[in-house]
Amino acid sequence: MSSSSAEGNGSPDNNNSRPSGASVTIKSIDSKVEQRGSVTESYEMVDTGKSAPPVTLTVDGFGTVKHPKTGATETVKRFTWQNTDGMSVQVISYGAIITVMKVPDRNGRVDDVVLGFDDIPGYQTPNNPYFGATIGRIANRVGGGRFTLNGQEFQVTKNFDKRHQLHGGKIGFDKYNWEAFVDGTAVTLTHTSPDGDEGYPGAVMVSVRYELKADNRFEALFKAASTKPTPINLTNHSYFNLAGHATGHEEIYRHVVSINADKITDTDADSIPSGKFICVGGTPYDLRIPRELGPAMAKTVGKGFDDNFCLTKGTEQGRTFTARVIHPHSGRVLEVYTDQPGVQFYTSNFMPDPIKNINPKPVNAPEYYEVTRLEPLIPEGAADPPIRGKGRANYCKHGAFCLETQNFPDAINQPNFPSAVLNPGAQYVHEVVYKFDVLRD
Repeated sequence: MSSSSAEGNGSPDNNNSRPSGASVTIKSIDSKVEQRGSVTESYEMVDTGKSAPPVTLTVDGFGTVKHPKTGATETVKRFTWQNTDGMSVQVISYGAIITVMKVPDRNGRVDDVVLGFDDIPGYQTPNNPYFGATIGRIANRVGGGRFTLNGQEFQVTKNFDKRHQLHGGKIGFDKYNWEAFVDGTAVTLTHTSPDGDEGYPGAVMVSVRYELKADNRFEALFKAASTKPTPINLTNHSYFNLAGHATGHEEIYRHVVSINADKITDTDADSIPSGKFICVGGTPYDLRIPRELGPAMAKTVGKGFDDNFCLTKGTEQGRTFTARVIHPHSGRVLEVYTDQPGVQFYTSNFMPDPIKNINPKPVNAPEYYEVTRLEPLIPEGAADPPIRGKGRANYCKHGAFCLETQNFPDAINQPNFPSAVLNPGAQYVHEVVYKFDVLRD
């Protein structure tokens, strides 16, 4: 079997043109009178031409949140894209979170392939592992919760075992309701992080631009500027399961994955890089050719991946092929492209294991692909209960995978890593494309 999307070091088609003669208007999709500040303006971007538009965008509300610093009540906006190929995506302004990605399988059946919650209280629960969130200022770890920049040492908040910082600190970018701007079928979300926020120097203005394309590409473009030299490393933390968000670890083990990387960053027990690299050849981390995910996970020390893969790309090469994941039974294919030097491949090792026995097997049985196994029965009063997700789904250990495009972790403390410093007058730019397809016989 093969996919119509070629695997290689190129980038997907970047044709952004609209059909000739198409125009965009705003039409009301509810009966409420717009009252900015109290009621979310609700509208739909529609094509007034004779033919149906390849992509539509609707905007409505998704509840309210309180600003984490001021306590002011803010309205959360929800953005829904739909294309004529059957794919739809939803993003909310809170945390610039991707909440839904619905894509068809080879038979046209549509399933939601990202984990998440049905409402704002879900995203604010303490056990939310950053589902779909935009992470900043620094994705991944800052070793020891400190760094030295231009001769000055900075202490940042430590929210990982009180020793390190993880994903931007105690109140990272994912905890704020971002401002939203709509341009046709593109949505730009913006956030300003003040000087001293979580211990970081400089006021940082950050944005992410989301857009769904007619050919099932969902694109994210991150940008940032700062008033002082400061480290920056943004990412999106979507959790994928191409069999469907609720199908769990048994289906994750059936996925087939390849990553365009010939080395990973060496880390300690806390996933803090040593500054050294490990060549993947001859190791369980060699995913340069497609591997069944379950058996590949079983060969690793921790029986799962949580590693920064250093992407193979030219010095001046921009967006490049990053990873390809296939779910053979449904035929769904996800390809990721980015201009960043690394990608954190994470297989949800730290999500709950209510039965204390969720582990991949070294070999998948021959009949494994003919039988859909249900998730385990959760014992009453389990000490490590599952995360209750969308549609009351039970999310457990190994129930999803993440491909977090990024600079190398803790780059601010590793002089031989690509620089993570953003200086005044410069702009941080980070592109990532999620391209969905299906296998064809």
